[in-house]
Amino acid sequence: MDLTHSVIPHIVDQHAEEAAFLWHLRSHAVHAPHYNLKDLAKLDNRVEAHIDGLRIAGDYGWQACCHNLERKEPGEVFAAGLLALEGNDIDRINTVYQAVEETPETLTGLVSAFGWVEPKSLQGKVSGLLISANPLWRQAGITACAIHRVDPGKYLDQAVQDDNPQLRARALRTAGELGRSDLKSALLEQLNNPDIAVGFWAAWAAVLLGDRGRALTSLQNKIIEGSDFSLKAMQLALRVLDLQQAKELLKTLVQSGDRTREAVTGAGIAGDPSYIPWLIKQMELPELARAAGESFSFISGADIAYEDLEGEFPEDFAAGPTENPEDEEVAMDQDDDLPCPNPTLIERWWKQHQQNFKPGVRYLSGKPVSESQCRNLLKTGKQRQRQAAALELALIRPEQPLFETRAMGKRQQQWLS
Repeated sequence: MDLTHSVIPHIVDQHAEEAAFLWHLRSHAVHAPHYNLKDLAKLDNRVEAHIDGLRIAGDYGWQACCHNLERKEPGEVFAAGLLALEGNDIDRINTVYQAVEETPETLTGLVSAFGWVEPKSLQGKVSGLLISANPLWRQAGITACAIHRVDPGKYLDQAVQDDNPQLRARALRTAGELGRSDLKSALLEQLNNPDIAVGFWAAWAAVLLGDRGRALTSLQNKIIEGSDFSLKAMQLALRVLDLQQAKELLKTLVQSGDRTREAVTGAGIAGDPSYIPWLIKQMELPELARAAGESFSFISGADIAYEDLEGEFPEDFAAGPTENPEDEEVAMDQDDDLPCPNPTLIERWWKQHQQNFKPGVRYLSGKPVSESQCRNLLKTGKQRQRQAAALELALIRPEQPLFETRAMGKRQQQWLS
């Protein structure tokens, strides 16, 4: 129904702007240290309110989103893609697809739209992507299936061998996310692929599916070598290495001189409370304090902000970009939204609670890693703890799909109820 004459254009334009902006905010929130599932669901409700305004506006809502596609940004692609998919309008869907083809970096926005809509809105659309001659669209189809944890079957079998490295890497990752252990041999064949992403995701998926040999060794090597995948490799490898092997790996990082921060993060992943005295010492260094505090919380379960264990930054410490136009540091503060711990208060807390922790046992948020603890964290934890819990659960039950902590909040709440 065309409601063009009954809408207020500038209000609808604002809905389109806000939907795109909130998509960007949400893309950070799903990995943020201070968001829990309830917070994510509230943010999703804000997104949904603006999308609803666009739905009600009918054709003008689509026109506003279509106009914004000229910005070539993923948030704008998300809003337009969502309306097009829900409306089952082939011309509009093709308009969004064309925008993504012209600027492939915006595919993330379309993928988010695939994940946002109900599966029924994707019927007949994903199958067309999976048989496309363009590897970009086959990748989009595989990703849409992965988000909804639907097995693409033979199309995934083909994609893990595809000549296109981006498609192949996404397919390998999907094999791990879906628990496709029947593809493990195909994964192991690609550990030494010259494409870094292909080699990493092959190893990651194989370890997630239970390999503790060549694939695990490959992840360890990727951590030691250092790359864009080092953190992701640590997130998995340090959960399955025995504690002595994990300790040796972290020691190697510290001894390399400039990778202590990675070791600090790794200590929290490894989960052994014997690292806590060392982590408290790292809290004395302003550039490592917040990361060390987060790892301390990962092991101990202490909430630094809630339990009044916070400290203050030195007056001369600046993290991330400043307002000085001559400052060449433009990278965002990677510890943004993490509290700054007070080492003295943390040490006092640890002395009071240390007897509750056993060295040589892996802990996650204050309790030994277990299926029940992980399921509880999926319901109550912050996003980073939830992602850790999802990985732990997948390692406990490799035949089960990896829980998707980035899905719509209300959908996750339904899964967990």
